[in-house]
Amino acid sequence: MNTSISSALKTTLKATACAALLASASAAFAQSSVQLYGQVDEWVGSQKFPNGKSAAEVSGGGMSTSYWGLKGAEDLGNGYKAIFTIEGFFLAQNGQYGRFTGDTMFSRNAYVGIESPYGTITAGRLTTPLFVSTILFNPFVDSYEFSPMVWHTYLGLGTFPTYNTDQGVTGDSGWSNAVSYSSPNFNGLSATAMYALGNTTENGAKKWSGQVLYFHGPFAATAVYQYVNFNNVPSDLGSFAASGVPGLKSQSVAQVGASYDLKFVKFFGQYMYTYNDQQITSWHVNTAQGGASIPVGPGTVMASYAYSRDGGGLDQTRQTAALGYDYPLSKRTDVYAAYMYDHITNQSSGNTYGVGLRAKF
Repeated sequence: MNTSISSALKTTLKATACAALLASASAAFAQSSVQLYGQVDEWVGSQKFPNGKSAAEVSGGGMSTSYWGLKGAEDLGNGYKAIFTIEGFFLAQNGQYGRFTGDTMFSRNAYVGIESPYGTITAGRLTTPLFVSTILFNPFVDSYEFSPMVWHTYLGLGTFPTYNTDQGVTGDSGWSNAVSYSSPNFNGLSATAMYALGNTTENGAKKWSGQVLYFHGPFAATAVYQYVNFNNVPSDLGSFAASGVPGLKSQSVAQVGASYDLKFVKFFGQYMYTYNDQQITSWHVNTAQGGASIPVGPGTVMASYAYSRDGGGLDQTRQTAALGYDYPLSKRTDVYAAYMYDHITNQSSGNTYGVGLRAKF
């Protein structure tokens, strides 16, 4: 064989082999992916809790709690995917991980799962359906500083001495040792079911929840139920002796919410019924929230009011109102200013106000 022809053939074979390897690598890369993402939120202002004293502060999580995360997916074929997510909160003002001292590193989410044409199953530490419904149907979304509904739901029961009230939900916004199933989307309708154990020999520590979500054009609605059962050592469920509600046996929460977007204004409404069963007695709490978001210039004005009243217990009412403005500097960065008023029966009023910056990546 001619030497030049032989060399050309070898070169062609090598090029073909390299092309095949590159194509194989590209196909493998296309079948799996890993993404880094998150947000940093800092605000400057003043805060006074009910019955407390004012404090000027530079703090994190004005509109959203700062966090970072990694998520990935691998295509298994036939419509199936293996997925994973790990997400951790952090305090940008001091570099501490978690939402507070003692919080775990990946307290936002930490799970693996399988996506399929028949729904998604995940296991690990998971965001609760109640938290999802709470933040989707109020104009301040997931703000733990300025959202009245978030305060009435998660900043109350079991958070003594900062919040001296027997109102609120226990069990955190995320559950450890949990398994969840989420259905496919059927013309805007979807459902989720979650179950969590205490992972101890005490089988009394268990939690479960069910949720339905519906989105259709300008209208959206939700209905969710959550049940938390206690044993003698409730682990991540918290301790309630200090807040004046010792011996809590179980808590049941039902919440409904709706929103309607008229373009020039979007309305939000929520109602929540909480039943607390103690060893000696029991009490319930009725909570309602109404709010609106209005486009003004390139930004949005947000307003919300929440009211809670318990039947028994400490016999308290709680009224919280907030007003804010969010201005986008870009698709990923926004600045905001907000004020919130908070009042609990027989306590001095609290208030929070400040300005902040949020950057997403």
